[in-house]
Amino acid sequence: MLNKTNTRFLLITTAIISWVLLLANLLLSAESRQQQEITEPLLPFIHNILVVIFIVSVFFCQRISVLSLKKADFVAYLWNFFMRAAIGAYIAMAIYIGYVLSTDFINLRSNLLLHLVYHTFFGLLVIFLGKGLYVWRQLLLYHKNRFLQIAWDWFELLLYGTLLLTLLNFDYTSYIFLPLLALLVFYILFLCTNLKWVAYLNFNKKSRSLVLLGAILLSCYIFQWFFYEFKNSPELAADYTAVGFLVLVMLFVGLYGLAAFLVALFSLPTSSVFEQKSEDLLNFQRLSQSIQQGQSEQQVYDTLFDSTIKASAATAGWLELEKGSEKQISHMLNITDDQIQRLRHLLAAYNYDADHLNNNLDRNPGFKELELPWQSMVVLPIKSLKHQFGTLYLLKDIENGFDRETVNVLQTFTNQTTLTIENLRLVAESLQNERYKEELKIASTVQENLIPKTFPSDSWFEISTHALAAKEVGGDFYDFLQLSESRIAIIIGDVSGKGITAAFHMAQMKGIFHGLMQQDMAPSEFMRQANSALSRCLERTSFITSSLYIIDYRMKGFVFARAGHCHTLYYNAMMQDTFYFQTDGLGLGIIRDQSYKNHIREMFYDYNPGDVMVIYTDGIIEARAENSNDEYGEERLRYMLEQCYHMEADDIKCAIINDLQNFTGPNTIYDDQTLLVIKFKADQQTV
Repeated sequence: MLNKTNTRFLLITTAIISWVLLLANLLLSAESRQQQEITEPLLPFIHNILVVIFIVSVFFCQRISVLSLKKADFVAYLWNFFMRAAIGAYIAMAIYIGYVLSTDFINLRSNLLLHLVYHTFFGLLVIFLGKGLYVWRQLLLYHKNRFLQIAWDWFELLLYGTLLLTLLNFDYTSYIFLPLLALLVFYILFLCTNLKWVAYLNFNKKSRSLVLLGAILLSCYIFQWFFYEFKNSPELAADYTAVGFLVLVMLFVGLYGLAAFLVALFSLPTSSVFEQKSEDLLNFQRLSQSIQQGQSEQQVYDTLFDSTIKASAATAGWLELEKGSEKQISHMLNITDDQIQRLRHLLAAYNYDADHLNNNLDRNPGFKELELPWQSMVVLPIKSLKHQFGTLYLLKDIENGFDRETVNVLQTFTNQTTLTIENLRLVAESLQNERYKEELKIASTVQENLIPKTFPSDSWFEISTHALAAKEVGGDFYDFLQLSESRIAIIIGDVSGKGITAAFHMAQMKGIFHGLMQQDMAPSEFMRQANSALSRCLERTSFITSSLYIIDYRMKGFVFARAGHCHTLYYNAMMQDTFYFQTDGLGLGIIRDQSYKNHIREMFYDYNPGDVMVIYTDGIIEARAENSNDEYGEERLRYMLEQCYHMEADDIKCAIINDLQNFTGPNTIYDDQTLLVIKFKADQQTV
């Protein structure tokens, strides 16, 4: 059996032999034409067979070569394409210049030289197109799905099928074949829209990619110019532009390279923004992990100050902490103590004791008198409901330096710092005699603040919630984030275990949800990145089940992904049917490597007015009867929805909870219980 090395050697040998034979055949044909001899009828078919053999052997050799790379570095693919194939265009240019000089100045005109140059160009072109086709294949199929894989396989099959036209000496420009070729062109345009890999390039890699893509596109142009320059030469015995396969591959390689170049070029200005978002997320995660890493409050404040300076690109700032009745400056950047005191007196005179943003300090008479170099300032208190930990001051030397999105990111950092500091103090207090009582009290307060009390009131859906912890604190959670006027993300989850540890992990999951979903990603991608983030901070014995729903009222549908959570119960008003969505999904933190993405699937569903969706945790269906081990179960929950689907969302929730309490008995709860009932309305207007 042939291995890759032997197969590649055989293909290279076949390509060289067929190229040499093809050249000999061309020279014989040219000599016959020059002597006005009648060419043998079999000669064109021999030429076509050799062309097909050469093309197939080169393309299959390039396929093996590219597939053996197995690199995740996209720039490395482009560099390999340029160095191993695209540079052939510049070699061809040098040969062409030499040929022109020899014919114009030395007056060396020879059919042998003309055909040798032309045939060399042909060989370099086939190598270029073979490498380009399969390098683009690797990039195009990055993060592929089954549909895209099938689409590519069919494209490749149809592409090679066009070689039959050359083999049988058919003219591909004939009106018989033009509709099929037009469909292939549309197929190529569709494939050129798959450019996910470009989004994963940072600024530096995009800059390098633009240079390489530009050189590759120039190679396309050079080859195209050469062959159409020689096209009308009467001395040539063959015209390779008549090979439809090469024309289609050149079209694909050129269009895909152009699409990648334009996408990379126009996304270049925003690359730094996405890089900053990723850095913000990492810093946010560091704050979340402070407890697991055993960090002190000072280390948390160090992380906060450095992270907010980078996230806002502030030119100056300071952080002051509350030490009893005194305020102590712990961090400073590009500002003096005297300047700080003057600013604090001015802020105190205006009685700014909460969040404050001023993007036009020069218009403030009091500030203008201070003659300070800054024009924008934001003040962010670091506090919880009961404690004031400190205040963060950031300054910029330009007007309108702090936009709303930046301020939201900064507030996220300060909120997470508040939560982290409270958790650190909770851990410290746990070493004291009354640790358990104080832990539960603080954690319960934090958790209560984390779970939203109300959802947005909209005309296109209504929602009712129920949450009951088995102990003082629990591991169940739910949250929402308004992505746009017409889209809302809703998440529900259950942390393995109970008590304080579960509450900490719940807070981490909430932070990850808000950090990631600000990028408005798909549910399956959110689960993948959340699993990656949680894998660094969850204990090996812990995991989180979760479901994420993105509801879009303009599209009248929702898309969701399930990570090991309970199946969603749904009532379809049009079909008058109640059922569970049976979707695959694995809990977060169970598999802690890249293969986790293979265990998550997302599903899209169109809803109708009157549809009802019931989302819950296992504390609902696994609740036990008071005097037996019988569980409430999915069937009873489904039966209750069948009886009360016509009610309002709040009434449906009350009916289910009342039935659950009748089943388990009063004051009997073994696991955290969370229930969300969503009912879609007919009246769908702008939020």
